Amino acid sequence: MTTALITGSTAGIGAAFARRLAADGHDLVLVARDTARLREQATELHDRHGIEAEVLTADLAEDKGIETVAERLGDRRHPVDLLVNNAGFGNKGRYLDVSMADELRMIKVHCEAVLRLTSAATEAMRERGRGGVVNVASVAAFVPRGTYGASKAWVVQFTQGAAKDLAGSGVRLMALCPGFVRTEFHERAGMGTDNIPGWMWLDADKLVAEALNDLARNKTVSIPDPRYKTLMGLAKIAPRNLLGGISARTGRKYGPR
Repeated sequence: MTTALITGSTAGIGAAFARRLAADGHDLVLVARDTARLREQATELHDRHGIEAEVLTADLAEDKGIETVAERLGDRRHPVDLLVNNAGFGNKGRYLDVSMADELRMIKVHCEAVLRLTSAATEAMRERGRGGVVNVASVAAFVPRGTYGASKAWVVQFTQGAAKDLAGSGVRLMALCPGFVRTEFHERAGMGTDNIPGWMWLDADKLVAEALNDLARNKTVSIPDPRYKTLMGLAKIAPRNLLGGISARTGRKYGPR
């Protein structure tokens, strides 16, 4: 039986990964900031699927939290076979409307934590000759849209580069780039969602199923929906200046209010 570690496991995409992996028989290490929610989740998954679910409370915006998770990933006695770097958040407001402290906190969680945890996991995985990492990014990575998009673009580029460097080692890495998913993400950021068209929403469980299929196919980037694949294909050929203008207007229309 293999073990998967999921950050940001108690809600949204992270919770969907936990449900699917538990149903498939994987033991879990569940990581989030809220101990009570983690314990509730662990109990539910254990009772429903008969798997072992370990609780690890950590705030990935703090060095101590990152170090705690990195130490668990490096434990050779209890190896982690799949890492899902899912923890993340959004800030409400345009550039210069958001405090520098909040911007740096985002970079800490989206970039530094992903780098350090991926490195801790893959070092141990390379020794064993097997393992996988899913770094949750966003389709925002492909359009010019502030610190959030820039941090997710870093996740995509880093993951692709690391995957190339580890090719042939038995370790697979993939950046997962979803669009709008109904989670607590927008509510926590104070973002309204009533103005987002229904066709743009994705189902978290279906998204995770497609992501795991893409990982099994050794893809390094997964955009798990035909609608968003089409949109991102158009984004690749659109002039950058035009794309920046469209992105800004779309963000004002469909983003925080």
